[in-house]
Amino acid sequence: MPSNRTRIERSRMQKVQQILSEFHLEKEELLEVMRRIQQEMEKGLRLETHKTASVKMLPTYVRSTPDGSEVGDFLALDLGGTNFRVMLVKVGEDENQSWKITTSNQRYSIPIAVMTGTAEMPKDWRVKEEASGRAKYGSTPAWVLRSSKEQDFEMDVVAMVNDTVATMISCYYEDHSCEVGMIVGTGCNACYMEELKNVELVEGEEGRMCVNTEWGGFGDTGELKEFRLEYDCIVDEMSNNPGYHLYEKIIGGKYMGELTRLVLLKLVNQNLLFNGEASQLLETQGSFETSFLSQVESDTGDQKQIYNVLTKLGLLPSKADCDIVHLVCESVSTRAAHICAAGLAGVINRMWENKHKQTMKITVGIDGSVYKLHPHFKHRFQKMVKELAPPCDITFLQSNEGSGRGAALISAVASKMAS
Repeated sequence: MPSNRTRIERSRMQKVQQILSEFHLEKEELLEVMRRIQQEMEKGLRLETHKTASVKMLPTYVRSTPDGSEVGDFLALDLGGTNFRVMLVKVGEDENQSWKITTSNQRYSIPIAVMTGTAEMPKDWRVKEEASGRAKYGSTPAWVLRSSKEQDFEMDVVAMVNDTVATMISCYYEDHSCEVGMIVGTGCNACYMEELKNVELVEGEEGRMCVNTEWGGFGDTGELKEFRLEYDCIVDEMSNNPGYHLYEKIIGGKYMGELTRLVLLKLVNQNLLFNGEASQLLETQGSFETSFLSQVESDTGDQKQIYNVLTKLGLLPSKADCDIVHLVCESVSTRAAHICAAGLAGVINRMWENKHKQTMKITVGIDGSVYKLHPHFKHRFQKMVKELAPPCDITFLQSNEGSGRGAALISAVASKMAS
């Protein structure tokens, strides 16, 4: 017979699994999320419903892709959620007369005060870093933002490009089937090539245009009500933009760590973890970083990674505690991967319907720290996309330096068209 201690541990784990079961979404639930995001996409494209749509479907005016005849040196500025990069991109022929792109870049961490400060602070801080990058590369930039009174040198704006669009174009350079771009990092968003006749915010009937979905706002008008958990509500309430970007707050790296911390605290409060006692650090908002999920889920079975993370937070976990923390991280990140997959499946399904449900080969270009660095996110995500999407030949292409390189390529196309 099992010992009393074994029975207690088994009962404890069952209670934990019951609490975590809320994070599991059945395939039919994910298909419902997919259907709802498609409905909001349709609303976002229509003039009469655009204002009330939670998925805004912004026209990007990107209609042409690079064909290999573009040349020039371009300075790309990539302002992300946590980093700012200044990148010099050289486009043109190499010594073998082959079209080639070469890049060099300088990265700056964005200070917390700039992330959370006034609208003017990022502009003024960025201009100083632009000047630094310009001095380093000694080139005349062709892709720069002109937005600060303190700027004392002349720069020409060729293009301002959303990072999903830049990722798509960057991946198109490697694979001409790439017609979707995604970012799964600090935040989450996607773009894709839409039939121009369906983009009612822009005049024209012929051809296609890249549409920036801005799907992070999906759910802001109630579409995710029955899928959001108590932890999602708390994260939203404590954020800088309560009530907005509810879909992104389930998926983005800015939020996954905090979601995990809240689950851990609930288990502590129910005496299911750490003997019912949380450390001061664990009780501190933001202390459980999203990178900790990657560390925990990278653990090979010896629990060293998990133990290291928890001791950083002032905790002395038992083996069972480590197992439970692993389960929590896995639950949070798997839900994020699956609900993100439902969004992409919705985009692919729309593109498939645009082609009258014909056989379709499509490549999805993806960038972002969560997608790249989490040990299991991409595999769970890709598997679920293929389960939810229509019968298409789907390829996933991980972007390298996608945002900056793609922005430079778009600028190169724009410069060629203008000349």
